[in-house]
This record gives sequence, structure tokens and C-alpha cells, in this order.
Amino acid sequence: MGQSRGVERKRGNRLGFWFFGMAARLFGLGGAYGFLYFVGLYYLIVDHGLVLETLAYVRRRFPRHGSLRQLFDVYLLFVSQGKNLIDRFALAAGYTGISIDINGFDELKALYSPGSKGFILLTAHVGNWQMAMTPLSGIGRTVHLMMRPEDNPAVKQALNIDSGSDQVKIIYTDDSLGGVLEAVKAISKGELVSIMGDRTYGYSSAEATFLGDAVSFPHGAFTLAAAVQCPVVVLLSAKVATKKYIVDVSHIIPPPVGRRGKKDEAIQAAVQTFAEVLEEYVRDHPYQWFVFRDIWKSNT
Repeated sequence: MGQSRGVERKRGNRLGFWFFGMAARLFGLGGAYGFLYFVGLYYLIVDHGLVLETLAYVRRRFPRHGSLRQLFDVYLLFVSQGKNLIDRFALAAGYTGISIDINGFDELKALYSPGSKGFILLTAHVGNWQMAMTPLSGIGRTVHLMMRPEDNPAVKQALNIDSGSDQVKIIYTDDSLGGVLEAVKAISKGELVSIMGDRTYGYSSAEATFLGDAVSFPHGAFTLAAAVQCPVVVLLSAKVATKKYIVDVSHIIPPPVGRRGKKDEAIQAAVQTFAEVLEEYVRDHPYQWFVFRDIWKSNT
């Protein structure tokens, strides 16, 4: 899969993660959250580009809100993401006080049988992906995260990504085939492959309708599912209280089938199904959409 990358500004640094890590240790999660209201206000005032990109989502999700109310919605999104980042730090540091409920776990377990293939976990920049991965450790199968090489060392270090764990491994997508061969091998061995499905980063995409307008979502997860004939499980999480998350794995999309033309149509339909699942998610959890890009105008 071809890819074109632009330079993307990274927000977050070692000092910031250290500060919030210390705040969480000294004051607990709730105390650390308190600082976020000042940080969120800073970004709202200073980072005009980020605000404009975020308004693309807010205006579609809250079309009846006036301009000032929509700016407040942007602010709440900034604060909400900060809370999720602090929770990720706490989890990576070994904090065990956050409870996780799972919707659809029985359906997920039903996909397993002795000697069966693995499947694809399709997630998005919503909620907290690290919290979403935690319950899967009890399944006993390795999860491979397909991702671009992390170019922000502060985030990688603070969130304990690619720590060499046997349960969670990384498939980097910067080789000529975008990590596809490794992913096929993992699924054939009965392991799981996790893919982000809401930003294209220049990869091949399909058009879908999301929040009333056309958007491009990458179809790599469904192309891979069609090639190996495995299901795609949509994996989403939502923070519902200070110390509680809900992980949803109830949406299972079958692999696209058919000859080339029919298979392409099936892949297109699967991308639209994923968009509808995301739309349902943001209806229920509007302040946990952390894309912060105008995905309706840009192929990013």
C-alpha cells in the first residue's frame, strides 16, 4: 500500500508527562485531572490550528450549538483527551484501580476454536486504546499493533509502547508492503492484529458517510480480512467514570467475499458499516473523539 506522509506536529513532551505522572502519584487521578482544565484552556487560546481542525467535528456533532458553545465543546474535548492520557500513564505505571467492563466478550470468545485463525481488531482514535487492549490479555493470544514508527519519543516512553511484551507486539508499517506479510502470518497463527481505521495517513481509502458528510477511511483492514478470510472485530472504549471504562467488542464485521468487483463492493460496504459504528459511538460519547483533524476535507 502506497503512503505519503507530511510533517505532523506532535503535542506532548517528557516534561508534561512527568508532571502529570507526579500529579497522579501525589493527588490521585482526580487531582491530576484538575490541572487539565488550565492546560485545555491554554490550547484553546494558543493553538488556533488545532481548534479549527477540531471544530470540523464539533460543528457536525453539535450543529445546533452556537459558536461560543462549540468552542466550549472543543475545550471539553481537550480536557477529555488529557484525562485519557493520564489514565494511560497510570496503567503503564502499574495502577490497578481502574475497572473495565466489556460489552460483547461472549461473542468475541465464540470466534475462537482450537486451531482457528486469528482475526482483526479495528479501532479508532476514540476513548483509550490501551485500556481497550487490557482485557484481551486474558484471552491468551498475542495482539499485534499495526502502526507507523512512533516519532514522538516522549509519548512512546510514557505510554510504554513496544515494551517487548509477549502479549502485545508491534508491526511497523514503514516497509514496502506496509507490514501486510507480518499481519497475514500472525492471523494464520491464530493471533490478533489491531489496526486504526479512522485516519488514512495517505494509505488507500474508501469513501463513507460519517456525521452527514463524505469522509475517506482506510480500507486496509477489510482488504486484509478479505485476503485471509477472517472477521473484523470493532474494538472501542469509553471512559464513563473517573475510574471506570467500558470496552465494546460487540460489532463483528464478516470478511468481504466475492470476485474482484463484488469484493470491492463488499469492502466499500464494510467501511460504511464501520463509519456507522463510529457514528453511534460519538452519539453516546461525544467528547471522546480524539482525531483532531478535519477528516472531511483532508486525506490524513
